[in-house]
Amino acid sequence: MLTTIIRSEKMLYLLMLPVSFAIGSALLALLRRLLPKDAGRDFAVDGKLSAGKERGAGILFVAAFSVCALLFVPITPKLVCYLLLVFASMLSGYLDDRAKKPWNEYLKGAIDLAICAASALCFVRFNSDKLTLNLIFTTLQINSWLFALGAAAFLWLMINAVNCSDGIDGFCGSLSVHSMIFIVLIGGTMLLDSGMTRLTVLMILSLLPYLWRNAQPSSLMMGDAGSRAIGLFLGLALLESGNVLLSIPLCFVTLCDGLLGIAKVSLKRFLKISILKNVRTPLHDHFRKNKGWSNTQTIYRFLIVQTLISLSVLIWTR
Repeated sequence: MLTTIIRSEKMLYLLMLPVSFAIGSALLALLRRLLPKDAGRDFAVDGKLSAGKERGAGILFVAAFSVCALLFVPITPKLVCYLLLVFASMLSGYLDDRAKKPWNEYLKGAIDLAICAASALCFVRFNSDKLTLNLIFTTLQINSWLFALGAAAFLWLMINAVNCSDGIDGFCGSLSVHSMIFIVLIGGTMLLDSGMTRLTVLMILSLLPYLWRNAQPSSLMMGDAGSRAIGLFLGLALLESGNVLLSIPLCFVTLCDGLLGIAKVSLKRFLKISILKNVRTPLHDHFRKNKGWSNTQTIYRFLIVQTLISLSVLIWTR
């Protein structure tokens, strides 16, 4: 019986691969011309080079992800909530992508926080057995309301870290796919909570057609529509793994790249404390501008660092 289940599960995954890639590719090919054009960024390194490219592609690969989820994932109230919340996060980013004048950063932060709070409450409602903090030598059981507050803050940080890392062709998408692969390898199994594992695999497959077009020199950009949805989904996948602390090693490069800038700006703005005066943020801009790395060198070297860390965790947990 178990062998039959495993075999059917493998066949399902083999079917998911071509179908999901085909759906994602078709949506990008047919609808990309409807996307807004990027105006370029004044403060990012080589930011003006993105001017004129189609952005907001997140709406297309999140749509492909949602369609594939309805085809291949058992529909449960929890997974429906997750899909709606990821879609809401994408939609808030897409409306900002389309706006003639960028939204106020405090408004965007408030919208993100509201979505993260709803996501945290959804997680707590459906995962009473996962309200724990797994330390190396012990596991702490956390009060549900306290866990919800911590989860909301964690998801907000993940959204903003992923958003800040979206500054080089192929960088954010590659790091996100890398992290999701190791989340599945370390924190998920095919038979235990297979719905979330399938969702994670589908998000990877939905990102691949986009990355095909986002490789340098790119012709397509995910925009806030993509980075915000990916950040929320990454956070939910890490929460569902049962060990949210896996976010530190498995998303180490993304967190460092994105959150150092947020910490630097926040301390300066609210506490008048200056840190990292000689370090440009996001961190990938520091290495491109201050260290003279090319875009390709930056992507490969950051991915190599992340691979070494993730493989170490994989070996440690086996």
